[in-house]
Amino acid sequence: MARRDGRETGGPDARAGKEASPVAAVSFDLFGTLVSVERPADPAAGVAAELRDCGVSVPDDWADAYAEVHLEYAEGVERPLHHHVSAALASRSSEHEPRAFVDDAAAAVRAAFDRPVETRPGAAEAVATLAAEYPVGVYSNCSVSGLLGRTLARSALDPDAFDAVVASVDRGWRKPDARAFEAVADDLGVPVDRLLHVGDDAETDGGVTAAGGYFVQVGTAAASLRELPAVVAERWD
Repeated sequence: MARRDGRETGGPDARAGKEASPVAAVSFDLFGTLVSVERPADPAAGVAAELRDCGVSVPDDWADAYAEVHLEYAEGVERPLHHHVSAALASRSSEHEPRAFVDDAAAAVRAAFDRPVETRPGAAEAVATLAAEYPVGVYSNCSVSGLLGRTLARSALDPDAFDAVVASVDRGWRKPDARAFEAVADDLGVPVDRLLHVGDDAETDGGVTAAGGYFVQVGTAAASLRELPAVVAERWD
């Protein structure tokens, strides 16, 4: 795989002093790590309001319908939230199957979760510094189709700094499932055991270590984003 700057990835780094580094690429979590986005206080109510704006009749017991499990998936699997919303609507309808609501549900979910974006201090600088040394990507748990790219575009981050931008809903695997990290490593052109993943949540983002990769936690009681390039250089250069 070739980077945007034309440099090949996946093989040994040809620059002096880099041959021995076990890290060949860096991936970031987005939400809570590089940006802050406030979730809707009541997702069910937020989605209901957007459904009504789409002309969809929302059942009186919508809060219950939204909270119920309508679709079951294996552990680690991610599917679009609007599939759940469609199934919830159909569960209260004697006339329609879930597919009848898919388009309106997708639009309502996007609108309900499309919130103001605040870029974390030091995020843009950390990404730019590491992107000068490694292929850099994003892999974030997100079940709202299209939201990851829209959030990135509205942030102060340079989208051209990233060689891969992946939401769990696009690949079908949620962190900490090893297949999530394998997916972004593959997009960055490296084996997962040469991937460094950066995130704020040790339970989800730290799952990269079980996949054979490396993890740096940033945020409260951990390294700051401003400190991150120095931490990476100290540990792996």
